[in-house]
Amino acid sequence: MAHRLAVVVPTPAHSSLAGALSYRSEFALAPGTLVRVPLGRREVLGVVWEDDPSGHPERSAAEDKPVTGSLDGIPPLSANWRRLVAFCAGYYQRSLGEVAMAGLPPQLRDLDGVQLGRRLKRPSAPTAAAAGSALNLTPEQDAALLSFEAGNGPFLLFGATGSGKTEVYLQAVQRLLEREPLAQALVMVPEINLTPQLQERFVERFGAGQVVAMNSGMTHPQRLKSWLAAHTGTARIVLGTRMAVFASMPGLKLIVVDEEHDPSYKQQEGARYSARDLAVYRGKLEGAKVLLGSATPSLESWHASEKGRYQRLLMASRVGQGQLPAVRVVDMNLQPKQTVFSTALLQAMQQRIARGEQSLVFLNRRGYAPVLACTACDWKSECPNCSAFRVFHKIDRTLRCHHCGYTERVPRACPVCGNVDIAPVGRGTEQLEEHLGELLADVKQANGDSVRIARMDADSMRLKGALEQQLARMHAGDVDILVGTQMVTKGHDFRRITLVAALNADSALFSSDFRAPERLFGLLMQAAGRAGRDAAQAAASEMWVQTWHPQHPLFAALRRHDYPAFAASQLKEREQAGMPPFGFQALVRAEARTQEAAQAFLQAASAAAQELEGAEQVTLYSAVPMSIQRVANVERAQMLVESASRGALQRFLAAWQPVLRATREKGLIRWAVDVDPLAI
Repeated sequence: MAHRLAVVVPTPAHSSLAGALSYRSEFALAPGTLVRVPLGRREVLGVVWEDDPSGHPERSAAEDKPVTGSLDGIPPLSANWRRLVAFCAGYYQRSLGEVAMAGLPPQLRDLDGVQLGRRLKRPSAPTAAAAGSALNLTPEQDAALLSFEAGNGPFLLFGATGSGKTEVYLQAVQRLLEREPLAQALVMVPEINLTPQLQERFVERFGAGQVVAMNSGMTHPQRLKSWLAAHTGTARIVLGTRMAVFASMPGLKLIVVDEEHDPSYKQQEGARYSARDLAVYRGKLEGAKVLLGSATPSLESWHASEKGRYQRLLMASRVGQGQLPAVRVVDMNLQPKQTVFSTALLQAMQQRIARGEQSLVFLNRRGYAPVLACTACDWKSECPNCSAFRVFHKIDRTLRCHHCGYTERVPRACPVCGNVDIAPVGRGTEQLEEHLGELLADVKQANGDSVRIARMDADSMRLKGALEQQLARMHAGDVDILVGTQMVTKGHDFRRITLVAALNADSALFSSDFRAPERLFGLLMQAAGRAGRDAAQAAASEMWVQTWHPQHPLFAALRRHDYPAFAASQLKEREQAGMPPFGFQALVRAEARTQEAAQAFLQAASAAAQELEGAEQVTLYSAVPMSIQRVANVERAQMLVESASRGALQRFLAAWQPVLRATREKGLIRWAVDVDPLAI
């Protein structure tokens, strides 16, 4: 007797086949079973969603295509995992198949049952985690853990940088695994470069066999191995970036989201989900505790803790005798023109060098200069494919677009007028490193050696192992001054840094994006947190901020390390404007061959939306070009949708989907809905 199955397959996000498709099988297969099925001319991986689909009642089971085979030896995906995928697909307006396949390792899609069997080792039962080296807790850490174990959550751990949040995570995991022999824990970090050092601490505490990593930097075989270990329960702890929120973990009892405020938790391509928000939802599904940690929480999470939806745990003090650095704001209006480093800042760095201490210089712009320009005409190094400038990289004499990747050698002369005098405009980390070397050329360390300057950004860390090598140099004291982008500001425990300098911190103060001040304050607070971690040097630690707007209230709050005051002022402004978390937003983005076609699609969809039920509960704004209007010769436009009710917005977007799918404009390439966007 043939069995009819609903199978989720990788269908396009906005196709009419966005749900499960119907297939037949000679054998009964449990929901969650991984199968291979025909789709068009291909054979693809699918997930059995239910065993008696109600779709296509007009068709008999005999008309359905047959399941090619199932992946034997792999237990079915749990009902809660499928509910998580279904919620994500519905909330973020994507197809079930797209989200489900994004949550599975890519290599799983390419293997049949026989091939997979060769790669599968018989899973052993989970063993007790070896825990030889828990640290003594501070009173604040102990109180936070006691409150965490006594409550239900979700919890927001508001802990100053250096207050020992990681040790709280470690001990929360340790107590769980000791208490429940089959329990698993998911620990998430925002970026790949934070994974190795955290993994080292977890492996040291629990043993290599208990811990697996999941991130996009791993090879396909590595990801498959980690996924299988988590799915079969042999790995007790999964450490990962945002993709790990979909890890199949049958014994999941604890989810930790470190640096929960970080925008990297929001996926920017495909299904634009927030891994932090999905972690909270998954905790409810699984009956697992959720612990969000940050020194500068997102305003959404802070507001939730103010309203009692999250339970706030406070750790205001640094471990040991460490202190938060004193913040010094330098008024650049009083400095000579073209000054990069104020005289007082340079002197402060020289004092650190003489004492054998380290400094960190933070500039959130990589490359040598953001643009190369001709001194005789109006030529600038614009990208031919994007509405952006190509960045000048002096180290390899290239002009490189950071949006589409278009790269070419620096011209010997201006391509417009032939003038040989073409010069960099503005500064990036590469130029900053060079300029510091010139300014400090005559400065010597206590032992008479020259000053050692290093750089850490996406360009210098491209080669495999470069990040680990640079971090090792910092920890060994082989670097006097580290120049870097935001990559250096979060998560790193640099014990020798006593001075942090933030340059060009004004760019976000007057941005059109209402989230820009929140991001800037968090970034500066995180940067400040790299200094003063060593008790012997903490009293002398400083953060220097060079600004053209020293009286801005953001810097007043920064001086006091007063996140609650900053959050209160920002939330008041947002409430008055009806902005998140007091209102709810979605963006519809369109890409087309011309800007006119992109906007025409959005305007047509907007006009059709007025007839939908519930349209009166949402506001649709006019279509506008995106801030970077053209990328890789594709024109981009967007339309903002707002509502005072999350439910009303969700109902409207669901009803709008068929309208968007049916709207066709000549030249339209693709469109996407971004729910709860982080950048407008």
